[in-house]
Amino acid sequence: MNLWNVLRELVFKIIVEPWVLITAYVNYYKNTEKNMKTLKGILEEVNSLKGDIDLRFSGQKHLLGLKENDQIKKWLINVKNINSEVKNIEQEVGKRKILSQAHLGKLVDAKIIEAQELLQQGKPLTRVLDEKKSFKYIILGGGVAAGYAAKEFTERGLKPEELAIISKEAVAPYERSELSKSYLLPDGYATRLPSFHVCVGSGWKRQLPEWYKEKGIELMLRTEIVKADLASKTLTSATGRVFRYQILIIATGCAAVKLADLGVQGANNADNIFYLREISDADKLVEAIQKKNESGKKAVVIGGGYIGFEVGAALRINGFDVSLVYKEPRLMHQLFTPAIASFYEGYYTNKGVKLFKNTVAIRFESSASNNGEVKKVRLNNGQVIEADIVVVGVGAEPQISIFKGQIKEEKDGIRTDGYFRTSVPDVYAVGDVATFPFKGETIRVEHIDHARESAKQAVIAIKAKEDDNSIAIEVRGFKISEYEYLPCFYSRSFDLSWRFCGDNVGEALPAVEDMRVTSTKPRFVTYWYSRGKVVGAFIEGGNDAENRGFEEIAKRKPRVEKDKLAQDGISFAASQGTPSYGIL
Repeated sequence: MNLWNVLRELVFKIIVEPWVLITAYVNYYKNTEKNMKTLKGILEEVNSLKGDIDLRFSGQKHLLGLKENDQIKKWLINVKNINSEVKNIEQEVGKRKILSQAHLGKLVDAKIIEAQELLQQGKPLTRVLDEKKSFKYIILGGGVAAGYAAKEFTERGLKPEELAIISKEAVAPYERSELSKSYLLPDGYATRLPSFHVCVGSGWKRQLPEWYKEKGIELMLRTEIVKADLASKTLTSATGRVFRYQILIIATGCAAVKLADLGVQGANNADNIFYLREISDADKLVEAIQKKNESGKKAVVIGGGYIGFEVGAALRINGFDVSLVYKEPRLMHQLFTPAIASFYEGYYTNKGVKLFKNTVAIRFESSASNNGEVKKVRLNNGQVIEADIVVVGVGAEPQISIFKGQIKEEKDGIRTDGYFRTSVPDVYAVGDVATFPFKGETIRVEHIDHARESAKQAVIAIKAKEDDNSIAIEVRGFKISEYEYLPCFYSRSFDLSWRFCGDNVGEALPAVEDMRVTSTKPRFVTYWYSRGKVVGAFIEGGNDAENRGFEEIAKRKPRVEKDKLAQDGISFAASQGTPSYGIL
């Protein structure tokens, strides 16, 4: 080796090698700092997850099994440890010690992997907690009663996250009675949601989904409960989620009776047979109406109650050739007198609706050429009616099967007292499913007004039992009145609008101004008169004052001479007061 090479190698070792080492150190340090920022970013996500899991775990650990408890505890400890370790590493990195950088760099890399693993491990734990939630109050069901009960809770002192509403429907509670009225009309888009969310039917503001969020109420939609354990106070969903409650309000409502269940042939799986209970049912019917809305299209409506009465009119307004089939001798036979029924039957006939009384459908006929759709309805009297759409309204059944064997039942519903308490402590039942005391007997009512009022009564009873404020003390020990059911029904169809309040017992006394079936503004009243009192009243074409007076008649049952009642006629209703009442 010559002198020049020796000198060059010496210069490299003295000057270049140290510079290379320094550059490598600087780059390594910068890389360590960069990785440290990455680590802290991942750890920030982990800690955010930890905050959520820690908070929920403290309130839900009693709902979890030993394995789940151990998993979450171990994860929380590991998160605590890595936070402490990263804090120490960060301090060492900040000291910029040359000899420690290689070690710290490897440690930071290892902690990045560990933090990523903790993040991935934590996410399933949130799902475990999602599956096991606990609330002070749970309302099971998402109909009218649920919405009105929620409103009553908020007015009587409700803390955030105390109340959950669990509903299998996809939308927040709404005024269900609207589905068979203007919702089905050609311009029904004006009555789509959100226009008729509760509590607009009683003149209050609409409770949109945002309302529940603002009030701290958890609204769990598209959630079907398949198991209820009233002893352990838990509800289990179809996906396996478990919900624990302290107080349960059962507001599951009714399901439509299916013709197939009644043994009617050909009633299964036909795309053009419709039932009407939920908004999804109404949407399917509206879609079918729009698709088949051509001149000469035929609709068959089975049932002469509310559904048949209102849907039959709506389909006729949509241009369908409508046949209304019912087994009873007259429309709305449980409410209408023969004279009242005769008017509405005549009015419907004049509008082009064909009536088939005292008749039932025994078979639906279809063929492969029309994709299995029903094309003919065969009646028990041998007649055959052509059909493009069939709508069925032959009754409803309370949805209480998950409570069978755990709670006392009566008259197809859940037996309750005047506060809607059931036989099981801390469990209440309201609306369609509740059987309750009324005038010395027990009854079950499927109507929107009862759903509203029974929900309110149950919440008043719940809060009266638990609250200590001055208002609650006045009703402590259930000194509040037991539920006083006020029968009050109403309907709108074609250009008609009728209202009934009270009891349809005693002598029926008509007062007629115009009862012509061809009239554009029919107007008449029937009073039910018993023992010198007016106990019930029905009016068609009433004005606001008259309609409001009907509720007072039902409440007070005013004593009046029969001659005086006959003389006053319709004006008697307007003289009875101005209470509040539902408008939908």
